Amino acid sequence: MSNETVLVTGGTGFLAGHCVVQLAEAGYRVRFTVRSVDAARQAHQTLEAAGAPTGAMEFAVADLTADANWTEAVRDCDYVLAVASALPRRVLRTDGSVTDVPKDAALRVLRAAGDAGVRRVVLTSSFAAIGYGYPRSRTEPFTEENWTRHDSLSVPPYIRARTLAERAAWARAEEGGPELSVVNPVGIFGPVLGSRLPGSVGIVKAMLEGELPRTPRLWTSVVDVRDVADLHIRAMTRPEAAGERFLAASGDAVSYHHIARTLRDRIGDRAARVPARDMSSAYVRAMAPFVPAFRQFRRNLDIVRHTDSSKARGLLGWEPRPPEDAITATARSLIDRDLLSR
Repeated sequence: MSNETVLVTGGTGFLAGHCVVQLAEAGYRVRFTVRSVDAARQAHQTLEAAGAPTGAMEFAVADLTADANWTEAVRDCDYVLAVASALPRRVLRTDGSVTDVPKDAALRVLRAAGDAGVRRVVLTSSFAAIGYGYPRSRTEPFTEENWTRHDSLSVPPYIRARTLAERAAWARAEEGGPELSVVNPVGIFGPVLGSRLPGSVGIVKAMLEGELPRTPRLWTSVVDVRDVADLHIRAMTRPEAAGERFLAASGDAVSYHHIARTLRDRIGDRAARVPARDMSSAYVRAMAPFVPAFRQFRRNLDIVRHTDSSKARGLLGWEPRPPEDAITATARSLIDRDLLSR
């Protein structure tokens, strides 16, 4: 058993939950943050059901949007996994700038960690901070060397906010304090632990429930949540990870059509409503004014953002599952937990 304590922010979240489970199984003492005692009870039940040892976990009530309780939350911790991100519904201000809430949240955790003498913070950023604002025709794969061009008018407010938050964290780390490593996941798939579902899992859910008659011409890179949690722990413990960012992707981008085909090939009868054909981009654009979901698709139609995660593989020995396995695990967990509409 390890004598080290790790704080994981946002214990009710999809990725944070898997981080807690893997840390507890590895023998760490784990403290996770929640916004309320009621949320802590829910998180404990979910994590225990997932196999996390009861005696290895404790919680702290702390909100990323307020200073209160963070000193207590990080006290006596050796490491912090800053997994949760504070993103309000209204990211864009009336003057066209993005809110500082995500940036302030990241800095709040870093300051508290520095004051507590934490050795290293691993910040969960996103591919959103890497691969946007570039020409649609780009064919080179994105790596950790790339940064989203947040001043581009084509970059949505959410993505600008995530990018500015990570840049602020790196600037803060240069001033001193704990070591910083950053993980930038692409679309996170894999087995769900509770009923809170991230957007990428929602793609699989929508296909299984027949919400899409055909698949739009969209692409996404895929990574399994269990592999992202594993990469966080490697970034936390490996000396060579200090001061580095790691793109977490299990392979190059795959199309929504490929996701649908994987579900039909592997899930059997429960994939009966999964679309078998593509939807033309011209049709999506024409219907976007009338179909809210199509308006979300429109910005990224026919764009393939290639990814290269060889840095995490080479430097940290990270070996993620194939995209198809992550997609399959997502579907099976939704079915097993009865989270699909009949």
